[in-house]
Amino acid sequence: MSFDSRHFLATVSEAPGVYRMLDEQGETLYVGKARRLKARLASYFRGALNAKTQALVARIADIQVTVTNSETEALLLEQTLIKEQRPPYNILLRDDKSYPYIFVTDRHPFPALEYKRARSRHDDGRYLGPYPSSGAVRESLSLMQKIFRIRNCEDSVFAHRTRPCLQYQIRRCSAPCVGYIGEADYRRDLEHAVQCLEGESEQVTGELSEAMEAASQALDFEEAARLRDQIQHLRQLQQRQFVDTGGGDADVFALASRPGALCISVLTVRQGRLLGARHHGPANGLDLGPEALLGDFISQFYLGQAREIPAEVITSHAVPDAELIARALAERAGRRVRLTDQVRGHRAQWRELARTNAEQQLAGQLADQNQLARRFEALREALALDAPPRRLECFDISHSHGEATVASCVVFDENGPRKADYRRFNIEGVAAGDDYAAMRQALTRRFRHLAEGQGERPDILVVDGGKGQLNMAREVFADLGVTGVHLLGVAKGSTRKAGLETLFLESVDRTLDLDTTSPALHLIQHLRDESHRFAIAGHRARRDKARRTSTLQDIPGVGPRRRRELLRFFGGLKGVREASREELARVPGISTTLAETIHRALHG
Repeated sequence: MSFDSRHFLATVSEAPGVYRMLDEQGETLYVGKARRLKARLASYFRGALNAKTQALVARIADIQVTVTNSETEALLLEQTLIKEQRPPYNILLRDDKSYPYIFVTDRHPFPALEYKRARSRHDDGRYLGPYPSSGAVRESLSLMQKIFRIRNCEDSVFAHRTRPCLQYQIRRCSAPCVGYIGEADYRRDLEHAVQCLEGESEQVTGELSEAMEAASQALDFEEAARLRDQIQHLRQLQQRQFVDTGGGDADVFALASRPGALCISVLTVRQGRLLGARHHGPANGLDLGPEALLGDFISQFYLGQAREIPAEVITSHAVPDAELIARALAERAGRRVRLTDQVRGHRAQWRELARTNAEQQLAGQLADQNQLARRFEALREALALDAPPRRLECFDISHSHGEATVASCVVFDENGPRKADYRRFNIEGVAAGDDYAAMRQALTRRFRHLAEGQGERPDILVVDGGKGQLNMAREVFADLGVTGVHLLGVAKGSTRKAGLETLFLESVDRTLDLDTTSPALHLIQHLRDESHRFAIAGHRARRDKARRTSTLQDIPGVGPRRRRELLRFFGGLKGVREASREELARVPGISTTLAETIHRALHG
């Protein structure tokens, strides 16, 4: 039954509000706002529409309307509904993580510079940032530790150090944990680091220059040399800074688009310093123009997420409803917010830099898409398929001498890695180091659901490991009755160098010979390497989690003091596990009987 738009429009209010378009199953297709609901909704059923909007209208089974007191209230409600329901025809901001910060606590006499993903009202201290990415935070932390030797260890580690760690040896820490620096001197270095992070590096350089002169006059040449090195590092840091105006907090949005692709770059500027950029590629479900698309993106960027709103938002295009969005941002921030595309001076430099970033990022995306298309076509030719494969899956196994075995499954399609479909399998109940049994378990768990009619079937399954792994995959497919999936085994060469792999197609008797310059081989290598990376990351996370939970605490007779002595004597839980009964008995406070108990508990 088609939607009766005439009857519906006859009853719609003229007030501002939000509307939700629903399909026959009651799922939300699109959420929109309007200053006058009736006029806005009527435009969908009268006049010329582009192809994507026509497709949306054809799927409408119902429209639900919520009247609001103002257009600003409608904008806020619209973004809330988009975040909750994620309708397919709206612009969806996939990266909904908040920006990271650097945090300095007030509770510790020797504070560290800490990475924080979001602000907390319960933290006592200062937040520096926000930074556009975790990489920007880590680079800043690394620089500050290199220049000012600020500690980066956890408080629990700091409290139990009895001698300096490696960071002190490589001149990345002043070792406050063992009293090699006093609290006042450490606080001075920390304050200098914070000043640099806040854009006051010139002031810090001046103070260090005066201190260097004073140390030189006092014939303290070692201290003068240390200060000289700090000044040189700061000068290099200042030269790397592209834009430093000494003031101004702004986010700069620039949009670049090509047929079938678009990129929005967001530059973060705080206190006049460019902290970095983040790039987004939202889907344009209704073929909106760049101005409307950028306006919707900015609304969701701030109003649909818990983000810090700067004093100024600069755009590459004139955004429709700019005053409305600015009012909504001001209401959320509790202060005035300026949104404009008309800027001069250093703000115009920021805008042009954002445009350059967006154009370069988009060019890279298009190049990657073209390259992927060539690689998929080359793989089709190499395997003599009727059409390029649509879905590739690759499995790999990772463990450390049988510990914390994890299998990975990564998925590629014509757009590259499909990370939403990535899966990890924690392998249980197999002998340590038995990769074949681990592969059998992972493939069985993955393809049992496919045999039951669940999940999406890959066109090609790649297993990393060669003949044995390929035979295991064939056995699993035979047991489960899986058909229509091409099998490809990748065996590393004797030197384990890229390009020297042996590829087995369907069976160990049939090899696939590809030139080292073949795009098809490059695609297989990319898939294999991504699977390897994903498996290692999962294995390390599982292993580290297990090692953080000490099994010593469950052993009768081993209290906190004896646990500490064991871990200190052997350098960690791994060393304790590898120790013999005789070696355990050498630890102060551990008797022969208790050593036997510990060894039996750890080794069964």
